[in-house]
Amino acid sequence: MRTVGRVLAVWVVASATLAVLAAVLPDFTLEAPGGDSPTQVAVTAGLGAGAFGVLSALVWPLLVRALLLVPALVLGALVFFLNGSLLLVALSLTPHGRSEVTPATAVVIAAVMSAASSATSTALAVRDDAAYGRRLARLAGRRRRHVGDPPLPTTPGTVFLQLDGVGHDVLRDALTARPPAMPTVASWLDRTHHLVGWRTDWSSQTGASQLAILHGSNHDVPAFRWYEKETGQVMVCNRPSSAAELERRAVRRTGCGGLLADDGASRGNLFTGGAEQSALVMSVAAQRAKFTRSRSGYFAYFSDPANAVRTAWSFAAEVGREIGESTAARLRRDRPRIKRGGLYPLLRAFATVVERDVAVAAVVGDMLAGRTAVYADLVAYDEVAHHSGPRSRDARKVLARLDRSVRLIADSARYAPRPYRIVLLSDHGQSAGETFEGAYGTGLRELVRTGCGLPAHGRSGRRTERRRGGAEARTAARTALRRPERGRRAEEAECEGPPSDPVVLASGNLGLVAFPDIAGRATLEELERRCPDLLPTLTAHPGIGFVLVRSAVRGPVVLGRGGAHDLATGRVTGADPLAPFGPGAAAAVLRTDGFPHTADLMVNSACDQAAGTVHAFEEQAGSHGGLGGPQTHPFLLHPVELPLPTAPLVGAQALHQLFHGWLTAPDRPSGPDPRCDRQLMVDDEEASTYS
Repeated sequence: MRTVGRVLAVWVVASATLAVLAAVLPDFTLEAPGGDSPTQVAVTAGLGAGAFGVLSALVWPLLVRALLLVPALVLGALVFFLNGSLLLVALSLTPHGRSEVTPATAVVIAAVMSAASSATSTALAVRDDAAYGRRLARLAGRRRRHVGDPPLPTTPGTVFLQLDGVGHDVLRDALTARPPAMPTVASWLDRTHHLVGWRTDWSSQTGASQLAILHGSNHDVPAFRWYEKETGQVMVCNRPSSAAELERRAVRRTGCGGLLADDGASRGNLFTGGAEQSALVMSVAAQRAKFTRSRSGYFAYFSDPANAVRTAWSFAAEVGREIGESTAARLRRDRPRIKRGGLYPLLRAFATVVERDVAVAAVVGDMLAGRTAVYADLVAYDEVAHHSGPRSRDARKVLARLDRSVRLIADSARYAPRPYRIVLLSDHGQSAGETFEGAYGTGLRELVRTGCGLPAHGRSGRRTERRRGGAEARTAARTALRRPERGRRAEEAECEGPPSDPVVLASGNLGLVAFPDIAGRATLEELERRCPDLLPTLTAHPGIGFVLVRSAVRGPVVLGRGGAHDLATGRVTGADPLAPFGPGAAAAVLRTDGFPHTADLMVNSACDQAAGTVHAFEEQAGSHGGLGGPQTHPFLLHPVELPLPTAPLVGAQALHQLFHGWLTAPDRPSGPDPRCDRQLMVDDEEASTYS
């Protein structure tokens, strides 16, 4: 009876909305040319609203499935026109001559009716747990079980929610503040979940961390982007072709499929983790044979027109929010502050609304389907913190909205066929600070060229354009739109010049310098002969913390202002350039030195020990990718019944081993995946050095 009452209430609201719009809009009528009584108009509105509702429920899922190959953003816009078409069909079913509307007006009316119906249905279902469960099931597209289906599992499943870029201290402060910024997660702290920190590798960014967490190894991922001399290409972790290649390399190195290979699902990630079920995953986005599957999450979400309309309104609201927040930041003269105009408001809305909503819906569907393990990346905080700062008001508001997403996922566990454990984690933190160029008036590329005796601005004599903001969201949006990749070759990545010119790339506050015409890794001695002023120019600069270079005589050497650290022997001459970066810095740098594609020079910006600030070589108010400050200290919030090892969690590969232990034997101490024999052989020496 409650369901029938709710349907009737929604029908009444939709009918009233249709009647009001007919009275307000001049080119929309619901009565015959000669006029009708109010009762006749009400009946016509009721018939039109009812027909529209039935058509939406029956026809809309078929239309979306037929249009599944349409790029995601185009589908989001097309929803309005499809809704308008359904309304035209619905009105044609009313008594002859009693309705008239133009196609353009039908689009507006359909959007308003969907919003009104959705709001009414949601308000009526707030305290109705059964209705809420049915809505979640419909959102996920769950089907009824049939005779012969395998029995439902009774062992707990695990959902890993990655809150991208949220540092340990940022989360702790958000949970312990009064009132807490994340009330749902705060209610778990020290009651059902424990909060611990872990330390990233030198490359403190999503590509390195997530590849190791999901596939057990991030060997040869020196940064977010790097130049490979043998192919002349720039690898970028969130580019589809690069992500696919990195996943292939990791699987080849470890010999196993990944953390999610056993009935798992990967949602909104860079890599699949071996999951057969993947949606919005970058490593499969470029594969034609898997194109539909990589975007299956869009169908699961947009198959409900009310969801599509609500996401569209939220998208518009987020664009307005970004414009308002960036204007307020300019008026307050916040520092650091970067440009946030152009397409960035749209890119932010895509990352914080569209990607979030679709990923959350996919996770809910996975839980209702009873999958063993789900790993999803929610990127909203990371995107906003890059432009507003990791502890800004804007970023704190995003944490509150992420808390609601976590609550939705946690609530859906009540309707899942098996119990679920929810693990929250981050892949890295973020460090604030003025950009390198903003603090010193010159970029890393110009500084390197000056040290090499080259014109500061390249052959064209013009200043290199700053790297555009929203780079990660931009790539995700281009992938959703099926746009071709950019910047695969060095000359397309702001690396103009003849082959003898250095290639300079940035990954947060980590810079990479490569000389394409020098085969293999350039040595300290070669560079001193070729560019005698380069290393002195870099190491003497107050914004440079240290430079890693390989010596033919001394092995890997870290150079800084007034000192050097020989990593092979541990010998320090003068002031140790790694001292400001804390314990473990030398081991992290030494590990990266052993990668085949480590750049000729690896340049890490300076770090203010007291404030934890760094200087990003990109246009970012909050950055990550190197050493220094909170960026290397992400968090892990785990259920109390899941054990932790006694040793500190150092490196993302340690999380893979921990999570694999939880998935296979939650009551035993965690250990490496026994299926990955090659991983054990190749990483034993590396792990002993790093830990």
